[in-house]
Amino acid sequence: MIVSKNLLTLIGVACLIVSCGDSSSMKGDQYYSDGQYEEAIVAYASYLEKKPGNVKALYNKGRAHEELAEFTEAEKSFKAALEQEPKNIQVLLSLSNLYHRNGNPELALMYADNAVEIAGAPSMAYFLKARSMHRIGNVKEALREYNAAIKMSPKNGQYFYYRGMLYAATEDMASACSDFKTALENGFEEAQGSIATYCP
Repeated sequence: MIVSKNLLTLIGVACLIVSCGDSSSMKGDQYYSDGQYEEAIVAYASYLEKKPGNVKALYNKGRAHEELAEFTEAEKSFKAALEQEPKNIQVLLSLSNLYHRNGNPELALMYADNAVEIAGAPSMAYFLKARSMHRIGNVKEALREYNAAIKMSPKNGQYFYYRGMLYAATEDMASACSDFKTALENGFEEAQGSIATYCP
């Protein structure tokens, strides 16, 4: 199962926060926030001609490519950013999510695991690690990481939803239905379908 658009939105928020302090990069940020992703890419590329190693511009350019489903180009930009800052959690999470979208849970796990190892890693790092292990079939480890993510962000409906899906896969329907209901209570609308399917 692919990570939902909600997750992409959370990860993408950093694009709107970071700014490279140059007119070209600021134009790129404005284009991105207006949904003009092609124009954003051009603006970031212009900035990167002058400052090719700027992590924020590389990252934001990658996010714009991702919005256009240009995943190969997004991967190149994210990896270029990571070469400059190997412990940049935002870039690690975006790479992990990118590999989720493209059906490569092993690589998704590698980048999520690297993010978790960094002090102060957010709940999203644990969630992405859990999703990777879930898709690989490592139930015990996936459950541990879902629990860690939920402990850090107990109001995140998406986390409960995917933990519920893990419980459903192991036929623990009482736990699954409890998680689906909690997910819905916390605004994760996808849980409604799972409640109808698994919790008559």
